Amino acid sequence: MEYRFIITGGGTSGHINPAITIADTLMEFYKSRGDTCKCIFTGRSDKLEGELVPKAGYEFHHVEAEPFPMKPSVKLARAVAAMPKGQKTCRELIKSFKPMAVITTGGYSSVPLMLEGEKAGVPVMIHEANAFPGRANRRFGRHAALVMTGFPDLESYFPHASKVVYTGNPVRSMMFSKEKESCRNALGLAPEEKMVFVMGGSLGAVTLTHFVEEALNSGKCNNVKFVLSCGKQHMDEFERLSSAYPNLDARTYIDDPGTFMAAADCCILRAGAVTCAEICAVGASAILVPYPHAAHDHQTYNARSIADKGGCLMMSDAEVAEGHLLPLMQSLLDDPVRADGLRTNAKALAMPDTASVIAHAIDEVIAGKT
Repeated sequence: MEYRFIITGGGTSGHINPAITIADTLMEFYKSRGDTCKCIFTGRSDKLEGELVPKAGYEFHHVEAEPFPMKPSVKLARAVAAMPKGQKTCRELIKSFKPMAVITTGGYSSVPLMLEGEKAGVPVMIHEANAFPGRANRRFGRHAALVMTGFPDLESYFPHASKVVYTGNPVRSMMFSKEKESCRNALGLAPEEKMVFVMGGSLGAVTLTHFVEEALNSGKCNNVKFVLSCGKQHMDEFERLSSAYPNLDARTYIDDPGTFMAAADCCILRAGAVTCAEICAVGASAILVPYPHAAHDHQTYNARSIADKGGCLMMSDAEVAEGHLLPLMQSLLDDPVRADGLRTNAKALAMPDTASVIAHAIDEVIAGKT
């Protein structure tokens, strides 16, 4: 039997990578049963999903979509104009592909597919990564056949969904096999070399990129190698810095963060749900700096869930601005026993069976519909 799914979720790696992981999971799950599976994706070809999905080997279809602002503006007019175009593409795709379900990990580019899935009577399935659901997922959770959550006890946000399952957040299976020494060797790091990995999400983070510049200019980090994922908007600035500081390796985007997380003596990261799942899967020595403007401050909740169990250190944006991050980073670099303790505690929080839980939850709903 062939199982067919259309998957969507875009804008940031926090939406895209879990969507790809779900597709990989379904492909392996049905293959292991002797069935076949085909997953295709929708999203915006000019955004990050347009790069990452084809790179992962999946068929990708561009749909018109624009974010809906909270207040009336020119952006609202653009979003309203784009919606029927995106819906038309998705309507034709559903008609020709005949999916057994449409699956979303959130983001505004998912809306046209979800709307057309509802209209066509195709089961709508959602994975919500964060402790507080986003607007698109809350909207489509009202009539969803299945809602999968990255954090426990979110049932109250989806009171009308047919089924809500706590699955954890999917991360790529390779994350669980990352080991510090092999990753350091892969990156060409000498045994005595200290490396700090800084990543502010797939689009970068001003607070963290500015911190790296300040650290480089402090004169206290000349023997520390910095690897920075800074986002395209900061790349010109950091290319100039890279020429002045040989210990800085700045990149617009890193598609294998697990290798850097595992190899680093210290990771400085935002606290998106997927990043939190990744540091646990890898067993990273991490300082999390939650994005202060996230809806419902959910990144602070995400980070605290790990910090309270000894799996990371945590610092606010305001504390970074006050200059507290550099001494904390240096103290961690100077205390490998403490860093190894963070690694061990983070690894203990990993959920390696998330992929299996997701596959079985989806299959159970499909079996009930066929």
